[in-house]
Amino acid sequence: MAGPPDIRNNDVVKNVEPTVGPTDERTRDRVGRLLLEEGAATAADLSERLGLTPAAVRRHLDAMLAEGSVVSRERPGRGPRGRGRPAKEFVLTDAGRETFPHMYDDLAAEVLRFLARLHGDDAVATFAAERVRVLEERCRAAMADAGDDPLARAEALADALSAEGYAASASALAGGGQLCQHHCPVAQVAAEFPQLCEAETAVISRLLGSHVQRLATIAHGDGVCTTHIPAPPRPKEAV
Repeated sequence: MAGPPDIRNNDVVKNVEPTVGPTDERTRDRVGRLLLEEGAATAADLSERLGLTPAAVRRHLDAMLAEGSVVSRERPGRGPRGRGRPAKEFVLTDAGRETFPHMYDDLAAEVLRFLARLHGDDAVATFAAERVRVLEERCRAAMADAGDDPLARAEALADALSAEGYAASASALAGGGQLCQHHCPVAQVAAEFPQLCEAETAVISRLLGSHVQRLATIAHGDGVCTTHIPAPPRPKEAV
């Protein structure tokens, strides 16, 4: 009586694709890095280069489209157009490019070190003050309708700084107010050159018309840049 067929060697090869989920950041990073290198590519191009099916690549591209790290466009014509819909290619947006390492901070630090060696720390302080001059002008214009109330001005300043990328907020405290910046665009460089923080603090003081005190900075390893705004002095009561 013949036994069951041997299924161990039946010359059938299954092409099993690894499961690709939305949290597979390594694969998505490979897709993004290839787009960075190529400039633009179709799903089919990416599939061939990465060794994944077009469906798997498409899942990652759909997620990247939703988060705004890539955009799609019609591939420019390369000869007579055939039948069917034109191929779409994908390119990284500015936001998508920002997810990859840059050397901007290293370059900025090198420039400031060179400036300090050549002209001293005062030159770095002068540069820092000049850097925030335009920021001060834009914030002052945004605060034009804030009035004289200290908290209203602090809130207007927080909104203006948020528009500049600082993710700022303002709150009232018993002893005055507090301005918090949850992001610092120059934190890495400011860790070595505190003149950048000092110039920014001076701008906050001028815009609020009050002495302020920095209690914490992201550049020094704190989670948030925190600035204390003292309460305005109470008017003296008539005797």
